[in-house]
Amino acid sequence: MNKEFSVALVGASGVVGTKIIKLLEKRLFPVGKFIPLGNSTVGSSIEFNNKKYLIESLENFDPQTAQIIIFSAGSTVAEKYARDFVAAGSFVVDLSSNFRYQDDVPLIIPEINGDIIESLSKPSLIANPNCSTAQLLMALKPIHDNAKIKFLNIATYQAVSGTGKAALEELHNQTYFTDSENESVVYPKQIAFNVIPQCDIFLENNFTKEEMKLTWETHKILDSSIRIQATCVRVPVYNGHSEAVFFKVSKDMSREEIITLLENSAGIKVLDDPKEGLYPTPVENANDTEDVYVGRIRSEIFDNECWISMWIVADNVYGKGAALNAVQICEELVSNNSMR
Repeated sequence: MNKEFSVALVGASGVVGTKIIKLLEKRLFPVGKFIPLGNSTVGSSIEFNNKKYLIESLENFDPQTAQIIIFSAGSTVAEKYARDFVAAGSFVVDLSSNFRYQDDVPLIIPEINGDIIESLSKPSLIANPNCSTAQLLMALKPIHDNAKIKFLNIATYQAVSGTGKAALEELHNQTYFTDSENESVVYPKQIAFNVIPQCDIFLENNFTKEEMKLTWETHKILDSSIRIQATCVRVPVYNGHSEAVFFKVSKDMSREEIITLLENSAGIKVLDDPKEGLYPTPVENANDTEDVYVGRIRSEIFDNECWISMWIVADNVYGKGAALNAVQICEELVSNNSMR
């Protein structure tokens, strides 16, 4: 890959933005020109490939100066700028939820439906999935290809890093300080030493928006026929989302068959040895890691139906949930001649 590309990053100094920079460096993405963008952080200094850059104003930015623009700044910013930047001739990758459910915007996990990128013949807007969805579908896709998933039940255990810097500070302050100034601001209840069965707002159907994201995105990316129920829980963990998954498949599958499928799938690592107490945890396996880790794999037959249980852990900021997936989308763009 000899050609270099001009890349702009909106939200370059944010929790996810800094990880995107780290991955662009690590994976040797062919950046010829790098443009960090922001609003409140304009003038701040960041480093990319051992060179210092000053964050430029998003409001004054000319999108024609960048071939790829990555948005890591939330739905409001994406809504205001993203489509205009595409119209100006840039490919835009957005990590917010703003465009994920719009029919004209592809929602991409490269290992699952990256072939959609090959069909893009002009500058386009591409949505990055929810962090919980990405790690979930990475683990489910190999199994679904072998034995169709009919019903899926998910309980997530989501780290505070998914909510941003203020949430990380809130957990830290509530853990180590007890004065009244450390009351809950980011979350509806105290997060330290607690679990909160609410991620995002409640909708009319009594599910939260985060729970429905898992449904909507699984249907759009994997299979619209899968029946899904989800409960999303915020836990006092700094980084790394975990998921307990219980699902019914169309034919019998043994634990050994499942492990073999997963071990032969890109981006998946199986850590599963009950005798040795081996299974993934956020502390051990979600610290600037790229893989999705799967353990506690079980297969049982109930009333002639095969049900599978799994435990899934991934880095929700650096890994498949956010930064890595966005960078992989960019890699697909430049490798399949979409950028011609």
